[in-house]
Amino acid sequence: MARTRIGVVGAGFVGMTVAQRIAEKQIGDVILTDIVEGMPQGKGLDMCEAGPIERYDSHVTGTNSLDDLRGCDLVVVTAGLPRKPGMTREDLIDKNAEILRSVAGKVAAAAPDAILVMVSNPLDIMTYLAWKLTNFPKQRIVGMAGVLDSARFSWFVAEKLNCSMQDITAMVLGGHGDAMVPMPRYTTVSGIPITDLMSESEINALVQRTRDGGAEIVKLLKTGSAYYAPSAAVAAMVASILRDERRILPSAAILDGEYGLKGTCIGVPCVLGRNGIEKVIELKLTETEAVALRKSADEVRKGIEHLKL
Repeated sequence: MARTRIGVVGAGFVGMTVAQRIAEKQIGDVILTDIVEGMPQGKGLDMCEAGPIERYDSHVTGTNSLDDLRGCDLVVVTAGLPRKPGMTREDLIDKNAEILRSVAGKVAAAAPDAILVMVSNPLDIMTYLAWKLTNFPKQRIVGMAGVLDSARFSWFVAEKLNCSMQDITAMVLGGHGDAMVPMPRYTTVSGIPITDLMSESEINALVQRTRDGGAEIVKLLKTGSAYYAPSAAVAAMVASILRDERRILPSAAILDGEYGLKGTCIGVPCVLGRNGIEKVIELKLTETEAVALRKSADEVRKGIEHLKL
């Protein structure tokens, strides 16, 4: 039986680490693509040579042609530029929209039945644009951010309470940015809401640190941004989809009335299975939470309107 084929567009730090994690988890064979000649080929060969040591049989094939994504069951898109000093949010949208426009049609032509997992920033806006460019059903377009933001929230909670990360389940909704909506009521330690374990001021501090999670790493690194946690988030989503695990993971989804929202793409709890987004879970929100989610959705909508689709 043919093995699952997974495409990864962009072989930078995030893309190559996604490929590595997918290979090590033996989710399938990886086609790693990039425009830089020789770079994805070299990284792919290096990962294959790690296989006998780490005991995995997945192949990682590097290529400079998106045509080689033909037959892929799922494609992860990481291609894009990071935000640089002096660059506005609109500048980043314009630059990465241009890159996505050069990629999306070729990906759709090569792998018309694939599920698309978007990682390029601004995440929610690029996920929406990918939907428009590919004409894929919205269930087959999913953005990675909620799993990452929830993982960061989980680590901050574990660090504060000095307890195991394995006992923590966190939930973060909304756009991947300053207006994200961490959900303390739905964040638990062995089933105990953190609202029973910490003061309001302590929780608020962790919520703000979660919102600043990516920026904190950028500041520490001086150059570059996070890739270990983002790639782990992608691999978890890919495994849930291709293995039909049907995990409920916060993911960027194009909404059509859920949470009373349309014409936007934000992070919400989704059942991820073999068809992509199998179901959007609608949580019961307090008025404060609902207002915060609408505000986050409005921020994303402004970015979508900037694209002038």
